[in-house]
Amino acid sequence: MPEAYIRGVQDFYGRDYIVTPDVLIPRPETEQIIDMVLSLAGKSYLPGVKAPKKQLPDNPIILDVGTGSGCIAITIKKELRDAKVYASDISENALQIAQKNATKHSASINFIISHLLDNVKFTPDVIVANLPYVDEDWNWLNKESLSYEPRIALYAEDHGLALIKELVKQTADRQTKYLILESDPCQHQEIIEYTKKAGFRHAKTRGYILLFVRP
Repeated sequence: MPEAYIRGVQDFYGRDYIVTPDVLIPRPETEQIIDMVLSLAGKSYLPGVKAPKKQLPDNPIILDVGTGSGCIAITIKKELRDAKVYASDISENALQIAQKNATKHSASINFIISHLLDNVKFTPDVIVANLPYVDEDWNWLNKESLSYEPRIALYAEDHGLALIKELVKQTADRQTKYLILESDPCQHQEIIEYTKKAGFRHAKTRGYILLFVRP
């Protein structure tokens, strides 16, 4: 069993989050989602680095799709206190853990049980998502090391891209300007091409994270 599940906590962006086998263990590569959101908000995420130009409105509405432990949504709220942050997940058990983490960190998050955007009745300024993107057929995959984590949070059909493509399509039907996605770098080019057809421009890649902008 992974140490995080044994201890019941995992560090993410300098804060400890409750984790159980109902949620994915937060990874360091996911922290760059936070960095991208802060950049859009005109905030410097590195000491001594000049803050970029602000691109988000005041009091931005930000939605974390597939929130799991809630670490992304809660971190965004703690770092951008003027943001109105929502978090969705299809798993009730995951949302219970996310709510515990929100209470632990005194973060006001609006939680929604939903498959992607199905139950989301508003238009966010930014959508961020670390959805299941693992392809079970990857020959480098260590399935044993992942066996303790929820399959629903790891694996997706269509070479790991089914849910990402569905979210892109749903987002394209709205007026959300910014879409931030996590995926394996081997999937990036296909996602960029698919998202371009949906009307978004690829603006930045950082590690596992892709930023798309509606022109």
